[in-house]
Amino acid sequence: MCEVIVLFSGYSTKLDNGTMKANCSCTLIKASKNIIVDTMTAWDREKIIQALAEHNITPDKVDYVVCTHSHADHIGNNNLFLNAEHIVGTCVHRGELFFDKSFKNGEYQICSEVKVITTPGHTADDVSVLVETIISGKSICFAITGDLFEKEEDILNSSIWKELGTMELQKTQSHMRSHVINLANFIIPGHGQMFAVTDDMRKTIKNQIIVS
Repeated sequence: MCEVIVLFSGYSTKLDNGTMKANCSCTLIKASKNIIVDTMTAWDREKIIQALAEHNITPDKVDYVVCTHSHADHIGNNNLFLNAEHIVGTCVHRGELFFDKSFKNGEYQICSEVKVITTPGHTADDVSVLVETIISGKSICFAITGDLFEKEEDILNSSIWKELGTMELQKTQSHMRSHVINLANFIIPGHGQMFAVTDDMRKTIKNQIIVS
């Protein structure tokens, strides 16, 4: 059994002057390996250190860093974790060593409970993290999606993710969103709070699939 802990929920707000105020969700997975997903901006270093300490984790005890994509608000503190293997999008490396570890069939298994899957759309190299655990005797899947899902609100208002993604990949992203929401019981989006998945949500996302 493993534990999924949202250290910080992401947010994004358009300011009146056209500036975007945003930061990403940052998630700790305590499994057979310690994993952190998305390391926020470079200005969040001390916040992350303090949040990890509250869960008895120091940066040197983190085994894997996964960044769902390489935008600045998702990779800002990767250099806190120098004992970890880093997975940034589909690039896997440790220091100067870049590993030829392909995502076979679109996935990369970190440990028995956790795998990374390719979910292109927001960018071409986006990935999501799937965590399988047991809660109250029931098998539960958490999907940590980065900006595949911006926030819960983008389920009913698809313009949110479309405006912030890659226009040429909207069709791909619409398919990936449906694929992931059908796997997940809970989604931790890139810029919003974790939410529970419902069948109505799955139907809504299926109806948003772009077919041509």
